[in-house]
Amino acid sequence: MIEWWQNLPAQMSPILFSIGSFSVHWYSIMYIIAIGMVYGMMQYRRNKKEVSFTKDHFDDFAFWAVLGVIFGGRLGYVLFYDLSYFMENPIRIISPFNEAGDFTGLSGMSYHGGMIGVILAGLLFTLKNKLNFLELIDAIAPAVPIAYTFGRLGNFINGELYGRVTTHPLGMYFASAGEKALRHPSQLYEGFFEGIVLFAIMWPLRNKFAGKWGTLTGIYIFGYGFFRFFIEYVREPDAHLGFVFMQFSMGQVLCFAMMLAGLIFIAVGNIRFGKKRDITSTQ
Repeated sequence: MIEWWQNLPAQMSPILFSIGSFSVHWYSIMYIIAIGMVYGMMQYRRNKKEVSFTKDHFDDFAFWAVLGVIFGGRLGYVLFYDLSYFMENPIRIISPFNEAGDFTGLSGMSYHGGMIGVILAGLLFTLKNKLNFLELIDAIAPAVPIAYTFGRLGNFINGELYGRVTTHPLGMYFASAGEKALRHPSQLYEGFFEGIVLFAIMWPLRNKFAGKWGTLTGIYIFGYGFFRFFIEYVREPDAHLGFVFMQFSMGQVLCFAMMLAGLIFIAVGNIRFGKKRDITSTQ
């Protein structure tokens, strides 16, 4: 059983199917599932009259949010993780093909960049439609963690973002790491703690802070940053970055900033930014 677990990555292919040089990767499918789950939960909350937004609001914002995830995630990766390479090869920022000419989609996405992209998309959307920005992102925040789990499953199937070398029985062999050594399956740790556990915290709280807009978002941002900060201790730092500040990885630096930002959102929520109103009034 242990041997099966340790060799599990070698039994999985990142490609769902191929037609010629065109391949559909499991990672892309996981993104689609994640987006669909967030959208479905947003509609569930609307149907239960837990939020004041209409179906049209959510339908329109879903498009904005997807753009925010894609562009924010990609630009975040470029800026935070490999700026010098992309400055020398700018076409690689937008090219969905690898250097061999095979279609791979955009290789390299940053969660932190994607989160910033969605927040900016929400800000622009609410300004355009004269809606409450913090109320909108609070409506979405409780659904995000469980969807995030699918993104990390995609990383796991890809054999990327693996952890550091370990002797622990939970360790696995990742061929993409080069050397045959057991490594922490940190993608699964993240999917569990930053996804399932954080969802178990967030979802029951989804109706607790009506009127204190920003609080739920702050709890999510802080919670994600908190869990990932500690998981980064078993995650392999990016080879071209290593430790960027003392013995902290880039992920930890960004997560520390997230925790501070989360506390700011919570503080704003608890001084009642925005007004409490009957959430059924605009259904």
